[in-house]
Formats: sequence, C-alpha cells, structure tokens
Amino acid sequence: MQVNTTRGFLWSDVETRTLLNIWGEQDIQTALDGNFRNSFVYRDVSRRLGAMGFERTPEQCRVRIKSLKRQYLLAKEGNLRNNGQYHKICKFYDTMERILSNRPALDPQELIDGGAGGEEEAGDGLEEDGEDVQDGYSEGTGECPYPAETEVKLEYPTVPIPIPVKVTVGNNSTSVRSHTANQSAGNLPARAPKRARKRRANFPMEKLMEQFLEQSAQAEDSFYRMEEQRLQAEDHRREAEHARELHMLQMLGQMFSSISSARPSSAAAPSKPPSRPPVISSTSPSCTRGPAAHLRRSSPQTDCLTQQSQLLNTDPQALVFERYYSLGSTSHRGMDEDILSLVKSTVPPLTSKKHKGQDGRIGIIGGCQEYTGAPYFAAISALKVGADLSHVFCTKDAATVIKSYSPELIVHPVLDSPNAVEEIEKWLPRLHGLVVGPGLGREDLLLKTAKEVIEKSKARDIPIVIDADGLWLVTQQPSVIQGYQKGILTPNFMEFTRLYEALHHEPMDSSDYQRSVLQLSVAMGNLTLVLKGEQDLITDGNKVYSCSLEGSGRRCGGQGDLLSGSMGVLAHWAHAASTAGMIRSMNPSVVAAFGACSLTRQCNNQAFQQHGRSTTTTDMIQEIGSAFKKLFES
Repeated sequence: MQVNTTRGFLWSDVETRTLLNIWGEQDIQTALDGNFRNSFVYRDVSRRLGAMGFERTPEQCRVRIKSLKRQYLLAKEGNLRNNGQYHKICKFYDTMERILSNRPALDPQELIDGGAGGEEEAGDGLEEDGEDVQDGYSEGTGECPYPAETEVKLEYPTVPIPIPVKVTVGNNSTSVRSHTANQSAGNLPARAPKRARKRRANFPMEKLMEQFLEQSAQAEDSFYRMEEQRLQAEDHRREAEHARELHMLQMLGQMFSSISSARPSSAAAPSKPPSRPPVISSTSPSCTRGPAAHLRRSSPQTDCLTQQSQLLNTDPQALVFERYYSLGSTSHRGMDEDILSLVKSTVPPLTSKKHKGQDGRIGIIGGCQEYTGAPYFAAISALKVGADLSHVFCTKDAATVIKSYSPELIVHPVLDSPNAVEEIEKWLPRLHGLVVGPGLGREDLLLKTAKEVIEKSKARDIPIVIDADGLWLVTQQPSVIQGYQKGILTPNFMEFTRLYEALHHEPMDSSDYQRSVLQLSVAMGNLTLVLKGEQDLITDGNKVYSCSLEGSGRRCGGQGDLLSGSMGVLAHWAHAASTAGMIRSMNPSVVAAFGACSLTRQCNNQAFQQHGRSTTTTDMIQEIGSAFKKLFES
C-alpha cells in the first residue's frame, strides 16, 4: 500500500518546516503571547497545516513545537559556550532564531540550572502548552525543562569532608584539625574501606547535556517507530480478515451459480457426457470476444467449445473450467461478476477513524486556455468516486475558470510557469495517483512538462493514467511510459490507431481488435491498455477482457474524462489492495480499468434513462454515487 502517511508520529523535514512557517506567522505569535488558554491557537495551526496537505492533530503540533524549542535552547546554550558546537544538533536553528529573535531574550543558563525534572506534564492536553504557565517554559523567562521520563541523575558518594579551620595560634590550630579528623573517623563505620571521591572535573556539563539530548531523541524515535509498527500490523490484520471474508463470499457465490446453472444445462443438452461439468451453461451464447464479432456461433454449444479446445490444444473439459473460473472469459457471470467482486474487495471501507487524505489524493495534469472542462470533469469524478482530495495542475489563464466550476478542487496555476516541474514535484509525495492529459493541449512546453512529471512520478511508483492529449505525447515518445506496470492508457479508436501505427509502422487490422490491442500492449511492455468502444477491451498483454455492461447510444464530450478520473482513484485502491495481498490472481491495473469502465457505462445508462438525447457529462457525474453503490456496494 502506498501510504503517506501522516497518520504516524514521525515528522519529515518538509512537514516540520511547514509547521514552523505557520507557527512563526505574526497572528499566531500574537495569539500565543499573553494567553493562558491557547488550545484554539493550535487548533488553528493544525487546520492550516491540513490545508497544506499534512494531517496532524493540535496535540501533535503542540508537542512538536515544544520539542523544537527544547533543541533550540540547548543549541543556543552550546553556541554561547563552545562557539557553535551545538548548532548542528538543532537542524532548524536558523528558523527558530528568526521566529524567536523578536521576543524577549532567552536565558539558557536557566535550562541548565532547572535540572532534568523541571517539566511537569499537565493532564488536560492542549491547554497546557509550551507557552503555558504550568509547563515551565515561557517566552519571557527562557526556561526549558527536560522531559521527566528521561531524567539524568548524578550520584556522588557520601564521604565526609574535613573542614580545615585556620587559627593564628599554631597549637590550637593543630588541635582543631585533629578533632575534626577524629570526629570524621568516629562517624565512619568500622573497617570500612576508604573510597576515592569521584571527580567530575573532566566531565563537563555540556557533554552531559549532549548525551542527554541524544538519548532523549533516540528514545522518542524508538517509541514512535514501535507505535507506527503496531498500527500498521493492526491495519494488516483487519485487511486480511476482510479479504478472507470476501473470499468466502465469492466461493459461496460460485457454488450457488454452479448449482443454479446445472438445471438448465441438463435440460438443454441431455446427450452431453456426464463427465463434463454443468457450469458450461453459464457461458455466453456467443463464442466471440470483444467488438470483433467476425466468428459467430453456428453450431451447438458443445461443438463451439470443441473448436476452441482444438485451437488451444486442450481438452473440452479443461476448457470449460478455464472459461468458468478464468477472469478473461466473455461470460457475463464468469467475467463481469468475478472481476466486479475483485473491484469491490479493493474499495476501502468508510470508518470514523480515518483522516482526510487516506482514501486517495489524486492529481490531474491538464487544463489550458482552450480546454478547462476536461480537467474539471476528471477531478470532480475522482472526488465523487471516493478520493478525499483532488488537485488540478493547469496553466495560469485556466486556473480561475476551473476554480469557478467547483470549490472542492485544489487548483495550481503552475503548468506553464518556468519552474513548473519543480512546483509540481513538491506535491508528488502527497499524491496517490496521477491522471495526465485531460485538457493538456499540444503545445511543446506543456508536453515537455508533462513528460518530466511522468518521469518523476514513475520514480515514486505512483499509478499513472494517460488519456487525451497525454496519448499524443506517448505517440510521439512511447518510451515515456513503456514498460511501467502501474501505467494505464485509455485511447479511443482514433488515438489507438495512431499509437498502433506509430509502434508497428503498419496499418492496424480493423477486422480483429482483440489481436491488435494485445499486440500494442505487448509492444508497450505489457502496459495496461483500454480501447474504448461499443465494448471496452482491456488487456495487459496476457489476456483480453471485455467490459460489455449496458450503456447507451449517447456520446458526448467529457465521458472519457469521467473514465480517467475514476480510474485514477480505483488504480490507487487496487494497487494498495494488491500490496496488502488482497489481489493475487489478476493485475491490479486491469481490475481498476475494468471497474472504471463498468462505472462509466452504468452512469451513462442511468443518465440516459432520465435525460435521453440531451444527456451530458454533467448529468452522468450526478449519477456516480448511485451507480457506484449499485455496482460495488450492493
């Protein structure tokens, strides 16, 4: 699973710098000054941090700021005493210095004199903040106590120390020294060996502080790491239980389907040998696959299976089992229901324990002055399917238009900027899926930017869906996505023809689409390919799967954008489920492609029943919720 996680406790450098930038803003510092109760301030900091893509609770923000202050004060004390020796301990020393330089001067000596047990954690969480009175630290006094759970105890032997008394008279002085020595000897236990006093002169306080700081950081990292491992193990356990339950339900469904299909099979073919399984009747009446219907069935079902078994050099009985249990068969029961059940198993459950962004953050690369609808359709479809956040990276003149379509979208007007790749690359660690092409246009600058973004995304192992003008880029430079197993291409007939001829340097055979789509997928390094048409053909170079769910005769602009946007979300879910071991029998990209094609066709069918010839993509988007529930949640 691709995980970002921001649910854990460890903070990355980028996340920490973002937190410091927010915490250092003037209104935040003003709110912290002079307020005893400041939980609302850290709730505001957490909200702003979430808007930047980092999900942290107010308590986590407070603890992190508190830890950074402690490191800053220790580093500052080291700078004063050892000419910058401690500067390397605090990675964010310069940032903290800039923020705190305008506040009252801190007294690092109070940190040393305060000891290790100077801090006492209060019980009500957020209200006891780093700037609070009971926390022992304030901007005015500069006190920074140590955490109580990692105290440093310095123990010295209890050895009586004689105190010499200086007296002017020599005899009296001698008698006083002798009395002190005798008194000390009388207080010591009998026959007790005299232990040498431990000397601390060669072990300065700075070194103790350095060791304490290192041990404290190691203990904190170890605790957070163990907690993260425990949470991950618990998630894996729940996912494994969910997968087992789904597997049992699938087995029961197959058993009931086999039993129900046995009765009409025995009535229709009484002369059939008893050794042949009864599930043969669950196959489709036609022996053809996909839109290429040039081989029509003209003989009984047994003859059709026998002809196919001769072509595959297998016996009829083995072919029957393959046709029933293989996900690549053209049977509506054997293919549609089985693959849809796999899609269902990848859909993450809705629980109150999740945080924003866990179910998917999708990026759309596209949108220029001429084309603003396509990126909107793709981005809003991703949200409607179930993604938590949807980003659109477009040109500057298209950003305002796209943003006006919907307030739910996060629009970045950077696609035509001089440093577009760097601006987009900053967001890639937060994205779970990428859709390239809707409304991209064919300008050389935009295509070059899209190519570099695809390369950066491949390096991060992000699922990529390429559609529309992104396919024009692939036609010109196939190597940009060739062989990437998490890549999916979604061409229509014209785009497919251009791509096929660019790779094979010969016209496509229009009489056999299945063979052509299989050849193109192999030429692209077994890349998942979706040929949109009367029946959507899906392949990864091994088998061709046909999605023949009923749609409608209405074709309007934007349907392909709905498909690519929903496919970006389902691709993230499918690969996450595959990582968790929930999908083993099929390529996750094929599962995602089949699910997106089925969903788009169902939306088209439902919208057409209501609007007929006037159906538009906007009408189809309104049907995503009910169509998704009917296909994957019923």
